[in-house]
Amino acid sequence: MNELVIVGAGGFARETAQAVADAGRFRLLGHLDDNPALHGTEVDGVPVLGGCDLVRELPAARVVVCVGNPRDYAARARLVSRLALPEDRYATVVHPTAAVSATSRVGRGSVLLAHCVLTAAVRVGAHVAVMPQTVLTHDDVVEDCATLASGVRLGGGVRLGRGAYVGSGALIREGTTIGAWSLIGMGSAVLGDVPPGEVWVGSPARRLRAADAPALDRLAKRTDDFATHHALGGPVT
Repeated sequence: MNELVIVGAGGFARETAQAVADAGRFRLLGHLDDNPALHGTEVDGVPVLGGCDLVRELPAARVVVCVGNPRDYAARARLVSRLALPEDRYATVVHPTAAVSATSRVGRGSVLLAHCVLTAAVRVGAHVAVMPQTVLTHDDVVEDCATLASGVRLGGGVRLGRGAYVGSGALIREGTTIGAWSLIGMGSAVLGDVPPGEVWVGSPARRLRAADAPALDRLAKRTDDFATHHALGGPVT
């Protein structure tokens, strides 16, 4: 059984640890987190081994990066850039209750939590977080480092740009594009395209403001942190 370390020790990382335990595909060694107060402690019975850079001292372990929240949803991409690990170091974690069709693909480093559904020809990139009971329907494309909070529903043919964040319970109309590093507020109903780097909220969703600085910094950078062409369309591993 392959060994695994989870980078991060917050809520998303803890949820991922539970999915790893339920799936039984990996032996979880522990969490890595840059908060020194956590080092040597346990979260939900799983040890925090040390800082994130300790991953380089565990060359045999597969890795999944589980950080980020609506206040800084660019954190996962920054950490992937900083670690600069080879693509094949990253694992893909899929909860056993997730339904991933044979025609769908999920990239390395991504996490699908309980009761997610990928119906037909869905493409999920690398380092994507898909929270419980999210539904991705036919021909959706979710680019690298995006986050879909719990209960999100994407209509067919939606494209979710790199690093975008979709809040809990949001509904995205079929054929819509959500621009890179944009944020959709919880419970919003998006009926048309959203430009990159903006925050949209409400039903129907309207522009509220520009995204916060961390997301705009990633948008301004406009460089790949890893090989997207390998992530999108790759197998679940």
